Amino acid sequence: MKRFVLFLAAVLLLGGSAAAQSYEPSPDNLRQRADFQQHRLGIFLHWGIYSTYAQGEWYLQTSGIDNASYSVAAQYFNPVKFNAADWVAAFRDAGAGYVTLTSRHHDGFSMFKTSASDYNIVDATPFGRDVTGELAEACAASGLRFHLYYSTLDWIREDYPQGRTGLQTGRKGDRQDYDHYFNFMKTQVRELLAQYPNLSALWFDGIWDHDGDPDFDWRMPEFYAYIHSIKPECLIGNNHHIAPFEGEDFQMFERDLPGENKAGLSGQGISRLPLETCETMNGAWGYRITDTQYKSVKELVHLLVRAAAKNANLLLNIGPMANGELPPQALDRLRGLGVWMRGHSVSVDGTTSTVIPPQAWGVTTQNSGHIFLHVLDPDALPLRDGLYKLVVPLPDGVVPARRGAVSLLSGEKLDYSVSKDGFLTVTLPVSQVEDIDTVISVCYFAELS
Repeated sequence: MKRFVLFLAAVLLLGGSAAAQSYEPSPDNLRQRADFQQHRLGIFLHWGIYSTYAQGEWYLQTSGIDNASYSVAAQYFNPVKFNAADWVAAFRDAGAGYVTLTSRHHDGFSMFKTSASDYNIVDATPFGRDVTGELAEACAASGLRFHLYYSTLDWIREDYPQGRTGLQTGRKGDRQDYDHYFNFMKTQVRELLAQYPNLSALWFDGIWDHDGDPDFDWRMPEFYAYIHSIKPECLIGNNHHIAPFEGEDFQMFERDLPGENKAGLSGQGISRLPLETCETMNGAWGYRITDTQYKSVKELVHLLVRAAAKNANLLLNIGPMANGELPPQALDRLRGLGVWMRGHSVSVDGTTSTVIPPQAWGVTTQNSGHIFLHVLDPDALPLRDGLYKLVVPLPDGVVPARRGAVSLLSGEKLDYSVSKDGFLTVTLPVSQVEDIDTVISVCYFAELS
């Protein structure tokens, strides 16, 4: 009998494993994945009542105050200077193709109208407007894709099974009920999908809250199946810092490029799903008044280019202020990005990685018929008589298509040669080197064997 039970358990396990591998993305979902990769720059917005404190999005966790005190901020959250059209215009001018807004962060406050809780921006603040809806409409009018972040952990709800964070927020912990909480999340995502028809992706976060409890079952495949049953084309990603789960449509890496783990959050392997790196303009995700060390435009462009060279998008974060404005430093960086993108977007948008490994001088991207050489550090190139020499190992069978096939994006032709063993040598005058990124276009054809 014991042997039969073990056999039955094995069969059920195998059956469950097979079922877990049953997700087949719809044709519309696959098209959404392809569209997602056409615009390499996205804008991330961490915005909530925590911006009232101007101490970052984890203030409820880091401050030591309980939720009864923290939630008073909702009574003072009145972003009267918020203008969705102005925000979206700034994002579009920067060259972004999509926007991801925090619809609900770990503090449990919803930035949209919801029937599941009155702790939301419409019912609990003097502002009384659905900023999520206004931003969704502005994105639709401007042709930007609209995504929403949603936290699967909650620091205030009594039904949420407590994990390793949010332990000092005043919860009693005597009504933990994941079935109840799971249904709450289903209600909210159903509302998001219904209320914002142009919502094309859901960005989940928080599973790591139970990383010390491997037996805890988040039921994510079931959750994803529910979402796809409502809107099959909706892309799903989850910032859980591990390999993608069944039902996910893109993979993200926090504060690191795919394959890197400098921040200690992205050691997972790289899947074949569309990829995205999220990073902040400064240090914090939510607005922090003392966090004024913003990355330079050059640093941000290099991050975008290196992401594209790894076949990934860059989701670049801004923490809006409590009055509804974007920080001046963020607007300045957006303008700088826009200047660069207007002359160089062809070398990142709609491109993929190449087989050419990263070089000391920079990285490469490609689209159909072109390889783009991004010279990020010209000092790494040999220099003689005012000329840099750039040597690149071309992929097998690839040769420049014609005389003059190697040029700057501005159109100036560059001298080049190709050796018999497939190395391209480009001569780059010092006078034509750009401060941020000198992009060299190589128009090619695949040589027939």
